Amino acid sequence: MTCMTAADGYFPRGASILRRVHEERMVGLFYGQRALCIGALNPRNYVGTSQHTAAKLTPFKRLAHTAKWFEAVMFGSRAEADRVLAAVHRMHRRVHGTLPEDAGPFPAGTPYDAFDRELMLWTVAVAMDSAECFYDLLVARLRDDEREALWQDYVRFGELFGLPRDAAPATYPDFRSYYDDTLSGDALWLTEEARRVGRATAFEIPMPAHMQPAKRVHDLIMLGSLPPSVRRIYGLPWTPANAVAFRAAVHTARAARSLLPAPIAHGSNTRFFDAVAHTEARRIAQGKPTPQLMVGQTAAQDT
Repeated sequence: MTCMTAADGYFPRGASILRRVHEERMVGLFYGQRALCIGALNPRNYVGTSQHTAAKLTPFKRLAHTAKWFEAVMFGSRAEADRVLAAVHRMHRRVHGTLPEDAGPFPAGTPYDAFDRELMLWTVAVAMDSAECFYDLLVARLRDDEREALWQDYVRFGELFGLPRDAAPATYPDFRSYYDDTLSGDALWLTEEARRVGRATAFEIPMPAHMQPAKRVHDLIMLGSLPPSVRRIYGLPWTPANAVAFRAAVHTARAARSLLPAPIAHGSNTRFFDAVAHTEARRIAQGKPTPQLMVGQTAAQDT
């Protein structure tokens, strides 16, 4: 029997499937963008976040910061995780208000709150689904018992951020039913800002010039990973040729991963997150900002 200590963190290596999944760099480098892209379909979730962020001009710096915080909770000691959790809790206490205008099925004045049970569950759900998706695509398909264990770890992850356990589906099949029903329901809606930012988050990640060939593969895998209903809402094209290219890209990525030494294939992605934030800052300094900064110029292109 293994004795766990505070130094092992909330998700100990060897005991937590959440940690095993997220220590795969193929997962860690993709899941956050997809989760935010899909998460933006909930107007209360998106508008609440947008109205209370000081980082609208640097969306990828914010994404990198959030990803590093998540990794601290997933991979760090309990003391490291607790410092992040306390900071997030203080930040979330300020996130509450009402929708300033109608957003699909939600009329102006609809309240939102960072501690709303439904919004917290949605945030956990899109992260879980995205991590599961990319592990299946790029590493190996999870067994049924592994999916159940991953969901239970994600419920624990949500609890650490304040999600009541009884607000989460009790089992993986219950989670899958909730998530699939939500994606096929009529409550999803994109504000114009959410449409621009969601697309930019998924497909405009700042990468240095020498990585542009890799970015094209990244964008194709990201596009193919999205549920058809999400592609339809965003107006993203998907052709038979896209499907063939997607399958080839996934096959190539899986083969490449199998050849990588373990220290490269697994571990924290902090330095990659920092590289994205630094590239974004350099582009802004050069007058070449991300589409999020160019709201007036990109609106016509994105509709």
